[in-house]
Amino acid sequence: MNVLHINQSDISGGAAIAGYRLHQGLLAQKIDSRLLAGKVKTSSDRVASVPERFQFIQKQISRVTWRLGLNYIHQISSFEITKHHFFQNADVLNFHNLHTGYFNYLAIPLLTENKPVVFTLHDMWAFTGHCVYSFDCERWKIGCGKCPYPDTDPKIPRDNTHLEWKLKNWVYSKSQLAIVTLSQWLTEQVRQSMLNRFPIYHIPNGIDTQVYQPLDSEKSRFVLGIPNGKKVLMFAAEVLTDRRKGSDLLQAALRMLPESLKTETVLLILGDGGEAISESVGMATINLGYISSDRLKCLAYSAADLFVFPTRADNLPLVLQESMACGTPMVSFKIGGVPDLVRPNITGYLATPEDANDFCNGIVQLLEDDSLRQCMRQNCRAIALEEYSLELQARRYIQLYQQVLRH
Repeated sequence: MNVLHINQSDISGGAAIAGYRLHQGLLAQKIDSRLLAGKVKTSSDRVASVPERFQFIQKQISRVTWRLGLNYIHQISSFEITKHHFFQNADVLNFHNLHTGYFNYLAIPLLTENKPVVFTLHDMWAFTGHCVYSFDCERWKIGCGKCPYPDTDPKIPRDNTHLEWKLKNWVYSKSQLAIVTLSQWLTEQVRQSMLNRFPIYHIPNGIDTQVYQPLDSEKSRFVLGIPNGKKVLMFAAEVLTDRRKGSDLLQAALRMLPESLKTETVLLILGDGGEAISESVGMATINLGYISSDRLKCLAYSAADLFVFPTRADNLPLVLQESMACGTPMVSFKIGGVPDLVRPNITGYLATPEDANDFCNGIVQLLEDDSLRQCMRQNCRAIALEEYSLELQARRYIQLYQQVLRH
């Protein structure tokens, strides 16, 4: 079986990393897997860039479509994907993130015309009028328009969300897809969306539990330069200044910590833009910057007593899966797919959304209860092995690929 993935990147960003891990998991199961990506950073004969022809024409078209508030439909080179040998040799296509500016969703009917397609949703963009996450807005259920969040990713200078919603709806009416959702939350959203015309399958992302595993805590702290005898909190995101990731809420929560706890705690920060956090929380911090190495990230998770993740909107956060696989309990908000991973009194603490005080309470409760935290460590690792292994994810996808090939 030959599978072709189409994704925004090979290893840049959470959705890209998740898609690449699936690609590797399929290869381990002897499936011929290949990837076309908007941005390519790895060197492999199984990974190639999405066709990028007609650059001048696309640039001229984009000037018009951008002013109209219609994202990505200037990418006419997407219609050239059918000429790529990866596409021509594929038995099954697997779409992942189709936004970020490398792909024209109007090409979906052409790509699905003669090949079965699985569409893995890493966020809400596929069924909204522009946004990746709608927060408290539910206008995507009725056709969008009058968008309350035009500045949310991807930003639009003009509200044509109703038209983009209609264009996507038309695209899906001309296509045949099998939809994969990563979380229970997104499954429910899709059931209420324009995508409910297609079969929906819930398959969580997998994590390589041989790479992400608990390491010796003291040795990990020594390598990272963390002083002995300290409690360690860890916060990570690709871009820490992204408002959706909630660094402002984390800063507010940490400022509320009892002074006695602050003095014995270190905050470990991974990601771009951590300097502002270091300067505002009133406690010791170690800023490691952006890290792509799985081994180094594993060291950081293993050094931490708690992983804190104050996200405002998310699907099935990769960093929470990584933390879980390394046996590190988590504190996060009860939003999106987070409750699939952060299970109260089992793997961590779920705070009321955007409530910094409750988030602080969760940190205090778990930092001060060593026995509960140790129990959670064991639970995290056991659940990661049982429910989120890369092998399990790959087997589930193979079964789905076989199913869509039969129909």
